[in-house]
Amino acid sequence: MSSHIESERLSNSLAELDQLTNWERRPRGDMRVDLEPMRDLARRLGDPQNSFRIVHVAGTKGKGSTCALIEAGLARAGFSVGRYASPHVMHITERVSIDGRPVGEERLADALGAALSAFKDARREATDGQGATWFDILTVSALLIFRSERVEWAVLETGLGGRWDSTNIVQSDIAVITNIDLEHTEILGKTRAAIAFEKAGIIKRGAAVVTLLPEADEAGAVVSARAAELGCAVRRPTVPADATIEQRNVALAGTVLDVLGKMGVMTKGASAMSQPIGEQLLDPSTIEAARLPGRLEKLAVETGGGDNAKVNVVLDGAHVPFNLAAVLSDLSQEEKYRAPCIAVVSIAEDKDAAGLLSTMTHHDISIIFTTVGVRSRSPEQLKTIADTIGLLSIVMLDPLEAYQEALAGATEAGAWVLVTGSLYLVGIIRAA
Repeated sequence: MSSHIESERLSNSLAELDQLTNWERRPRGDMRVDLEPMRDLARRLGDPQNSFRIVHVAGTKGKGSTCALIEAGLARAGFSVGRYASPHVMHITERVSIDGRPVGEERLADALGAALSAFKDARREATDGQGATWFDILTVSALLIFRSERVEWAVLETGLGGRWDSTNIVQSDIAVITNIDLEHTEILGKTRAAIAFEKAGIIKRGAAVVTLLPEADEAGAVVSARAAELGCAVRRPTVPADATIEQRNVALAGTVLDVLGKMGVMTKGASAMSQPIGEQLLDPSTIEAARLPGRLEKLAVETGGGDNAKVNVVLDGAHVPFNLAAVLSDLSQEEKYRAPCIAVVSIAEDKDAAGLLSTMTHHDISIIFTTVGVRSRSPEQLKTIADTIGLLSIVMLDPLEAYQEALAGATEAGAWVLVTGSLYLVGIIRAA
């Protein structure tokens, strides 16, 4: 899935890493339920997670964008910042950023080499680290890079859930829970309250908690209860009911910066007056700089038709129904996205395909189903679901052909194109 890797050392480390369990690529019903492998690896490497301060972010959606905004705000305040994210859209190095830029391939190769070596020691000595997964080794590599680059702050996005996530060996200053919806129910639980319990597992005694979940909400109540148990204050930004996804993410990140300012974190740098950090750091240019690929990414693509014809294209890796609903509702506020839409769609087997597709019935959308590898649900199955709920669709197995077909159809019909359902699909189209 990654675009080309130049470094032979990185290719070799990744090939070795791929022999390990990679939960991003397989059925997730049998996830492990302890952090000992991760703790053992970190211990063997000198506990790099204790070398910097941490903001830890969990939630169903908005994690990546919220992390990028917090990173941008801290960087603007003069700090050196590391950010750990998943999954990647184009290249594995996107998962580890230093001061807003993906880490170099050789740097990642060094860290993976050290992490794999600790893993081999654990295997030889038969300690807990021998049970480490692909994500554990990648996570500990990120922590090693942050220590060696001497970052002052790290912003960590959980991979899955929270309580048993590889990132959860850290002691954070702030635990952020963006929102909760039903996702990965086979592991995290069948209700929003059960999922909230998993995500609230990132809250540590002494940390502040920031969340958009209202106290009266079943998931919000679970987060409040866990925070109270650990003596942690909870801050909830107020956002209008019709706020866009970006407005919500900015409100969350701004509140995190405000809370840090109240904890005594001051701006650094050449300016004469140091002052408490806060949401004022998120000015329009900082927000713009924090945009991530494949999250409500808007393009105007030249199709080579007459009069420099352009098609409006939106790339968004939404793979949860309520996320897709929010994306479509945000877009429909702009005139150009009120036209009919042709969507290029791939959905992984463990996602709620019926839920995602029924979200599309509220809009004027026809679909081209395609596939992006082992975890994709078969496009024919998706077409059957679409037929049942009255969505027009066709199947084209090659994602790039599907995208070209969508552009051609949109040019002809004055439509716009949405690529969605999978960040892997977005990555393939983006690379093209």
